[in-house]
Amino acid sequence: MAEAHQAVAFQFTITPEGIDLQLSRQALGQIYRSGLRCWKKRLSRMKNRVLKGVYPASPSSWLFVVIVILATMYTQSDPSMGLITKIQEHLPLSAQGQTMVSALLFSTLLWLSLILALRFCLKVLLSYHRWMFEQHGRISTITKVWVSLVRLLSSRTPLLYSYQTSLPHLPVPAIRDTLERFLESVRPLQSPADFERVSRLAADFERTLGNRLQRYLKLKALWATNYVSDWWEEYVYLRGRSPIMVNSNYYGMDFLYVTPTSNQAARAGNTITALLLYRRKVNREELKPSRIPGTVIPLCAAQCERMFNTTRAPGEETDVLQHWQDSEFVAVYHRGRYYRLWVYRAGRLLSPREIQYQIQKILDDPSPPQAGEEKLGALTAGNRTPWARVRKQYFSSGVNKRSLDCIEKAAFFVSLDEQEEGMKGDDPEGNLDCYAKALLHGKCYDRWFDKSFSVVVFKNGKTGLNAEHSWADAPTVAHLWEFTLATDAFQLGYDIDGNCRGEVEHSLPPPQRLTWDIPPEVQAQVSESLAVAQALADDVDCHVFPFMEFGKGRMKKLKISPDAFIQLSLQLAYYRDRGGFCLTYEASMTRLFREGRTETVRSCSSESCAFVLALEERKVPLTKEECCSLFRKAAEKHQNLYRLAMTGSGIDRHLFCLYVVSKYLGVDSPFLKEVLSEPWRLSTSQTPVQQMELFDLVNHPEFISLGGGFGPVADDGYGVSYIIVGENMVNFHVSCKHSCKETVSERASSTRKQKMVLCAEYNITLKL
Repeated sequence: MAEAHQAVAFQFTITPEGIDLQLSRQALGQIYRSGLRCWKKRLSRMKNRVLKGVYPASPSSWLFVVIVILATMYTQSDPSMGLITKIQEHLPLSAQGQTMVSALLFSTLLWLSLILALRFCLKVLLSYHRWMFEQHGRISTITKVWVSLVRLLSSRTPLLYSYQTSLPHLPVPAIRDTLERFLESVRPLQSPADFERVSRLAADFERTLGNRLQRYLKLKALWATNYVSDWWEEYVYLRGRSPIMVNSNYYGMDFLYVTPTSNQAARAGNTITALLLYRRKVNREELKPSRIPGTVIPLCAAQCERMFNTTRAPGEETDVLQHWQDSEFVAVYHRGRYYRLWVYRAGRLLSPREIQYQIQKILDDPSPPQAGEEKLGALTAGNRTPWARVRKQYFSSGVNKRSLDCIEKAAFFVSLDEQEEGMKGDDPEGNLDCYAKALLHGKCYDRWFDKSFSVVVFKNGKTGLNAEHSWADAPTVAHLWEFTLATDAFQLGYDIDGNCRGEVEHSLPPPQRLTWDIPPEVQAQVSESLAVAQALADDVDCHVFPFMEFGKGRMKKLKISPDAFIQLSLQLAYYRDRGGFCLTYEASMTRLFREGRTETVRSCSSESCAFVLALEERKVPLTKEECCSLFRKAAEKHQNLYRLAMTGSGIDRHLFCLYVVSKYLGVDSPFLKEVLSEPWRLSTSQTPVQQMELFDLVNHPEFISLGGGFGPVADDGYGVSYIIVGENMVNFHVSCKHSCKETVSERASSTRKQKMVLCAEYNITLKL
């Protein structure tokens, strides 16, 4: 109990002589420094509010306006056109005081008006998206002028959230345009009779119910910041009652070839430190706003707000995202036991070596788990409603609530795994598949799937993370993970023995073991949730493979978008695997707009199908020129679909919101019901590399990230994630379910590999 005594700032004893007061200078000093840290953070937030509140101007510009107004008045001119004189009439001051105060008030009003005007101009400029549809190297004069104006208004260094109020709102597409694009997307997937039937449903919907729903949606778009995001978060994520493990959560992997240290505690120390350094940058808004690669166009940063200190709390009907302003500890799980690890001491962030020292204490702790503690995390892996009921009944008071609060209010969750993972041993490819499954679901009870993200540190020093999906999309988490890996390997580093650098204060209080009182009823529900989660985990088949025959470099030499190239290879692979086409989902971001999240790119188009059929089903041999022409048309079509999705002219989010409005109004639409019930048998997503400057792949090509992946969306479909690394590599993560005999992730990967090579050969041969 030594640490408990140290935590007491004062003690007193009542004696016949009076009260004997004993103060602890050490404890009071720690309280003072912790309070000082809190006040510094508050002042920093206030400062940032001012800086981003006046952006794209600066606070110093107020003084410039005041000086100009006073100088103008000194020359006997009235720049206010009589307004300053009217202000003077209402000021009970001397003549000189009236002049000065009225000039200051007018200057401030003028300054604020100029800020609003500049912000409005920037919003208008950022609403221009025609530049995205222009061919590379053929930029119009209007776009050139537009770029210059955007650069001019963005010349002052922005904070992370400086652009938020200048980003345009997501527009509501015309209902006719959405229906036309929808019918175009399903034409290659349906028979003539089915297409005719769906066309009639769409026409009837537009003629009757559609325009009524559209009016309500436009009303919401005028009132809300984003007409999609809040409904998307609630109805797609938070209202789901099935397990979020595999079905919603996704994972990110470590370096492919490199493990900076094999010391588990040391790797955990550097990883935790890097994550907390990133959090500090987010809190101070020191991160540069994300932009469209190669441009000055900013992206919405709203998803960063709930990255840390966040958990998804279960509810019987809908879950709730809970976020806390700050947290000075992380929650740690090891061998069935939960700990609270303080990462700050007296307002100071512990050094990596100190965190390693604390982690090692956890690893060396021989105490066994308490009754019902070991598999408690299975509650977060099972169905949501039973977890909500158990949480409400058994975790809303007493010792269970205090321990649960330590997990949910933690900055993030850390799992110290006893397994070794990575590309190792006699079967490196098979071990990569095990690595993916370990991060996607683990043992189903050794992760806390409700946390915004959980970091996993394996016994051999490999790391990874599992992220909850409702609060943000993969690019936001990928940005965090890129920073973490680069900071760990290139900035914090390790000594020659594989330990973290820095000194250790040996008087640190040990990690706090969390205590529980788990009754038999809760243990029974834990077993039930674990059975559900285990069945789901056992059914998932994952395959990870690095594709190294060629990469982005060769694709660009052919003047083909790398993403379009890969998407067409996916269509070829699926057709070879299943003998047909399917509705294909590719995630595109809409962060050009405020609070934007994602939109669907329907990658299976008439053009892509024509290219596939020309290669696979041709009865009359086509020339290489004809094949290449079909390929380029399909790639250009895909690029156009992607641009439309990014600029707010997608299909699926608009139809989804129309469906939500119909449910609020209590009316049924056969058309919307059919559209939203279609299965996505091929769900794909690219993980973009956003901070290449952090990695020197020329001098250190071994520091290649594997990216991450997710589970299949449909029971009879595939989930495919890919990351384009450098110029010569593409990493794929393929998932499906064992219960479907028609899907095998490894076979699909092999087919995809063959087809990517085939695509390249057709184009390269033509070039040569």
